[in-house]
This record gives sequence, C-alpha cells and structure tokens, in this order.
Amino acid sequence: MARGHLRVMLGAAPGVGKTYAMLEEGRRLRALGTDVVVGVVETHGRAATASLLEGLEVVPRRVVEHRGIELTELDLDAVLARAPELALVDELAHTNAPGSQHQKRWEDVESMLAAGIDVMSTVNIQHIESLNDVVEQITGAQQRETIPDSVLRRADQIEVVDLAPQALRARLADGVVYPAARVDAALSNYFRLGNLTALRELALLWLADEVDSSLQRYRAEHGIAGKWEARERVVVALTGGPEGDTLVRRGARIAARSTGGELLAVHVTSQDGLREGSPGTLAAQRSLVEQLGGSYHQVIGNDIPQALVDFARGSNATQLVIGVSRRSRLAALLTGPGIGATVTRESGDIDVHIVTHSQAGGRFSLPRIGGGLTTRRRVYGFVIAVVGIPLLTWLLSTLRTADSMTSNVLSYQLLIVLVALVGGIWPALCAALLAGITLDFFFVEPLYTIRISEPLHLLAIVLFLVIATLVSLVVDLAARRSRAATRAGAEAELLATVAGGVIRGEDSLQALVSRTREAFGLSGVRLLHGDDVLTTDGEPADAEHTQIFPVGEHATLELSGHDLEAADRRLLAVILSQLDAALEHSELSETASALGPLAETDRVRSALLAAVGHDLRRPLAAATAAVTTLHQKDIRLSDDDREALLETAEESLSSLASLVTNLLDVSRVQAGVLAVSLAPTDLDDIVPSALDELSIGPAEVDLDLPTTLPAVETDAVLLQRVLVNLLSNALRFSPPGVRPTIAASAFGGHVEVRVVDHGPGIPGERREAVFVPFQRLGDTDNDTGIGLGLALSKGFVEGMGGTLDAEDTPGGGLTMVVSLPVADTSIEEGRT
Repeated sequence: MARGHLRVMLGAAPGVGKTYAMLEEGRRLRALGTDVVVGVVETHGRAATASLLEGLEVVPRRVVEHRGIELTELDLDAVLARAPELALVDELAHTNAPGSQHQKRWEDVESMLAAGIDVMSTVNIQHIESLNDVVEQITGAQQRETIPDSVLRRADQIEVVDLAPQALRARLADGVVYPAARVDAALSNYFRLGNLTALRELALLWLADEVDSSLQRYRAEHGIAGKWEARERVVVALTGGPEGDTLVRRGARIAARSTGGELLAVHVTSQDGLREGSPGTLAAQRSLVEQLGGSYHQVIGNDIPQALVDFARGSNATQLVIGVSRRSRLAALLTGPGIGATVTRESGDIDVHIVTHSQAGGRFSLPRIGGGLTTRRRVYGFVIAVVGIPLLTWLLSTLRTADSMTSNVLSYQLLIVLVALVGGIWPALCAALLAGITLDFFFVEPLYTIRISEPLHLLAIVLFLVIATLVSLVVDLAARRSRAATRAGAEAELLATVAGGVIRGEDSLQALVSRTREAFGLSGVRLLHGDDVLTTDGEPADAEHTQIFPVGEHATLELSGHDLEAADRRLLAVILSQLDAALEHSELSETASALGPLAETDRVRSALLAAVGHDLRRPLAAATAAVTTLHQKDIRLSDDDREALLETAEESLSSLASLVTNLLDVSRVQAGVLAVSLAPTDLDDIVPSALDELSIGPAEVDLDLPTTLPAVETDAVLLQRVLVNLLSNALRFSPPGVRPTIAASAFGGHVEVRVVDHGPGIPGERREAVFVPFQRLGDTDNDTGIGLGLALSKGFVEGMGGTLDAEDTPGGGLTMVVSLPVADTSIEEGRT
C-alpha cells in the first residue's frame, strides 16, 4: 500500500488562520470529488471557523475519562476504518489524553499515513522541537507540547499561513481569537508586537531553510554541481587582519541587495596551525558577522585559494569577497600569482569581488625607519646571484661565438642590475664580483684561467662593481623613503584616530590604550589614575620591562614591552596629550550628569512651593472657614448645617493630611532615600487590603487573579499604596455601571498586575506627562489631590525594581500595568 501524503499548515502564532485555511482547502478538494473527512478540528469557539465544518463529514471523537474529567480525542481506529482519501487533523503537536493508543497526535497521523490516507494538519512555529528554547527566550512562555523536526521535515508539503502582527493584534482586540476576558492579558504578554514580529520571522526563516535543504538534496540526487542562484549567498574571506571589518560590511551590503540574501564569513587555517590570524581580531569580526545576520565558519587547508573556492562551491555561493593584495609587482613576479588572482581563475561561475582597504597584511604596526630593505629581500638577492650566474654562464657557453663577447658582458650586467633591484648593495656587489670572475674564466682568452691580460677586461669588472653599487644605492634610498612614507602615513592615521577619539568621551580611553599597544608592538598597556586601573589592554610584563609616562597631573600610562625609539616617543607625546584631554572630557561628562538630578530636584521643589501656595490653600481655607463658622455664636445653625460644616472640616483636614504625606513621600523618592523592604509576597494578600482601604467590595471590581500566580519580590506596604492609587483613579473615571478590572499574569520572570478601566483614557502624547509630579487632567475638586498619585506610584514601583506603564484598553479606556519581578523562593526556603 502506498504511503499517504502529509500537508502541514504552519503558523507563527495562534489566530493567524491555520485551521480556517485547512478547512477551506478541505471544502475545495471535496467539491472536486476528493473523499474528505474531519478527524479532529479545534474551533476554539470561533464562529467563522465552525461555519466551515458545515457540509464536511466529521468522524465522532473518542471520549476518554481522566481523573474524573471527560476528554475527547481523535478516534484513530474510526478514521482508519473509514479509510478516506484525505483526513483533516488539527493541532499536530497535541498531546493525547492518558490511555490513548499513542502519546502524541503526530503519531496518530503517522499511522494514517502508513495506511495510505493523506493527512492535512496544522502546527505553530513554537511547537517545533529545535525552536522551543528560542521561542521561550522571545516570549517568556515555555511550550510543553512539541513535535520533532524530523516529523515535520518528512511532510510532502508545508505552507506558511501568514498574517501581519498588526492585523493579528487587531483580530485579538476585536475578540475574534480569544474571549474578551483574555484579550488584555494576551495583548500585553504573548501577543506583543515585538514577539509576533520575531515569531513571524522565525517561521519564514525555518521554511526558507527547509526549502533550501530540499533544493540541496535535489541537486545532490541529480548530480548538479553548478550553482543555482535561488538567492544570493555571499562568502567573505577573512585573514584575521583589521581589513576584515571592511570586507564583512561590504559583503553584508551585497547580500542585502537581494531578498533573502545570506552572508557567510570563512577563515582558512593551515593544517599545522602555523598560519593563524589574530584571535582577538577574528573574535571581533565573528561578532560583527553575527550582528549583521551572517554565519562564521573556519576551514582547514594548506592551499588557501583552493580552500576558499571549495567552501564557496560547497555553500552554493554566488559571490566571493576577498581583500586586495598589497604585494608589489616584483614580489608577485618572484613568488607567483597571489590569492586574489588564483581565486579569480579557479572560481568559475562564482563572482569574485576584490575589495581595496586602508589596512592590510595583519595587525596595525608602525614600520621601523632603521633599515632600507628587508632581510627577505636580501636573501632573495643572494639566491638570484648564486643561482642566476651559473645558469646564465651555461646558457652563454652553449651560444658562444666569436662575436658574442659584447652580448655576454651586457647579459651579466643585466643580471647584476636585477640582483641590485631585489637584494640591495651586498648581494649586488657579490654578484658583480662573481660575474667578473666568471666572465674572465669562461669567456676571456686564455680560457679557464683567472688572469686579466688586457686593461679593458679589468675595466669591465670595475664597471660591474660601480653599476651594482649605484643601482643598489638608488634601490636602498627608494626603499628607505618608501618605508618612511609608510610610517608617516601610519602615524597620520594613528593621530587621526586618537584625535577623533576625544569626542567619544569614556569609550575613547579604551580605544586609545588599545591603539597605543598595537601601534608600538607592546605586550601590554595600562592607564592608571593614582592606584586605580582605569583601562588596560594586553598582558603587562615584569617591572624591568615597564616604562611609565605621566598623563596630566594625576594619571599615568604604563607600557610593557620593548623600549621606545626616539621617533616613537615623539608620537607617544601626542597620544599622552589626547589621553589627558579624554580624561578631562570624561570628568566633565560625569559632572554634567550629576547636575541633571539637581535640575530635576529644583523643578520638583518649585512645583512643591507652588502646590503649598495654591493647592494646599484650598482644603486649609475650607477647614478654617467651617471651624470659624461653628465657633461664631451669633449665627444660628441647624443640626444639618452643623453636620455639613463638620463633614467639610473633616474632609478638608483628611485631604490635607493625605497631601502632606504624599509631599513627604515624593520628596523621599526624588532624593533617592525611599525606604523599601523587599520580600516574597502573594498578590492574594495585597489586593484585598487595597479594596478594604478604599471601602469597596468584590461586587464593585472584577478580579482575575490566577491561583497559580507566583509570589513577587516587593514591599507589601508600598504595593498596596500603588494599587489604592491606581484603583481609585479607575473607579473615578469608569462610566456608571462599568466595573474596573484587576488582572494578573506571569510572564518571562515577571508578574504583571493590570488595573483596567473603560473611561475616557489618556491621549498618547500625555502618557509620560501623567507620571510627572503635580500633573492633573483638569481636576479641581477638593478631593482629587495635587497630581502626585501616579508620580508616587511610579516611584514606588521603580524603587521595588519594577515598572509602571500606561496602555490603551481595547474598546476604550486606560490600563495601568505594574510589572514586578518574581520572587526567588529558594532563597527564602534556605533561610527557613
């Protein structure tokens, strides 16, 4: 019997329309004559989804009793006995009730597929096993029902049912996905805009990777070696030098030009481990690659060009980015084509970008002025002289004629010039002397003797030596000037870096110290302020190899490694001045930052004086007037009038006491001396106390406090005052007949308490202003206070390590969200 086919509708989150799309497709196939049955579908009370079941054959569910509760599950035996062409099975990752034939629903589906029945099912991205921890990190919610990746990858067809996050949140707010009672908690927890956007990207990327894997399998099965440009894959070759940052960013820009472009960075290491880049530089470049959305790879190979091309072909790359070579033309002539030329020749249909850069050839260092030519070039010169003269002698001997003396002399002279160009004066003098002796021994009569019988022959040898000396001096002078120019350029670059670093404040200190160590090739550099280490780079050496230089009046710079030359000390003086300026800038920034709270405190003090002069005067004047009237004996007052005056005095004095208390509290908050006593606390103990303080009962407020809610780390007294303030505002602004709601939920290590009202709400531009002291939305009555309630509440919550935010209530109104950290009960248990 042929195995059935599995078709899966994949969604980023609940409510995107997976079940709806499955039922629509089932109805379409049924209309085309396919035998379709519904094995199990969860409508979740959604009328639009339930309406699609009409006209479809539904296999009755099997009833399972578990701990006295009746559960309904997919009746696998009934579906197998019915043997339809297509079965619709919702929620592929569902866990069956105990006592079922299989533990997981996907195992039921496997049985249907084995029986030759096609299955169409649904699953959300959070249920895929390999993504479970990623989804938990994004949403803060752990998914206990998962499905192995292998099961999903074996599906014959996977379709993403996509819905924009904003549209899904709108469906939630309209009550299409969840009942109205669950909408607020859903929007503020799992269905946050950032969460939905990340889950959507995760679903699309997972499917894209699956499609790419299928494409790779197809190419392997059909022996297709050429690249298929299904999407751009850009491979960037890294050497471990500082030019890697430029190459990575260029590669990222190339990949970003096409939809779905992929960035891969690769570093080639030799098998003996001798060819390694700077580990610190490679680590920083790897971090940069990951920040740009790419992946970092390291391969082993002694042939760098071939290893790069093999990796690019194995990755189905479309483009390869490498850095331009800094070798001279003579070096390329002597050592063969460089990596860039070889890669370009071997790349075939892979586009190669050779990118120029300001830094190349490893870590940044200042060249030394002391020598003209390098030791390697001198060695090359001796090698050319020792090998070239015998070869040239053999060649000239085989072509010897009576008139060949002139050409022989010129040939030796050309070889001497070549040696002088490559190796400088000493290899050139050696070549000149050897060429003169060889010319006299093999080509001047009498042959095979070293004897100069004619002055012209002696003149030829002298001319050889003079030409070699002159050319060598010119080459050495050019090399010295080139190295001096290179050093001047490097010094200018370093000075530009340290000069620009001053404006970066504190961050410039580390940059300057690191740049100093790299520029002078030191093992370690430390910047100290007295005995305190401000920043360091590298490993300090022992005291014998440490040099100390003053930075300003109070700081010092310690250099560990070799002694600096005179030219280096001149450049170091500039760096020291820049370090001094950076330290001064840092100190000024700290002073400016310290002045910010003082300015805020001054603003609050001014507002406080205004409140004392205006807002406190009203209740004080009302109380004074009431008491004065009661004391006047010439005024006859009825019992009702007397009672009214007493109530006015009591109300005004009570309001005055509350205002003074709030003023003292806001002063403590602003001064940062708020006394907070944190301890694990259950919300069940706080909410009833807040209701009692407001003299309201459960009939006036809707409560949604789950019994499984964890304890929070909070100050019970302060949290009660916060809830009293928030709830009193909610009661004041709620329309008649509509009760405010207090709801709580746990999310990502925090518990959120939501105080919801359906009043006029607060405009978006006023959200932040309501938390500023002495802000009121037009209240002028005697009992609304002076605008300290929300400011105090926010200060209390932040003092307890939480946050207080204002959000819109779906359907109109304001929702105040208090977020507090979950208590670590293990510490409390350890104390007991």
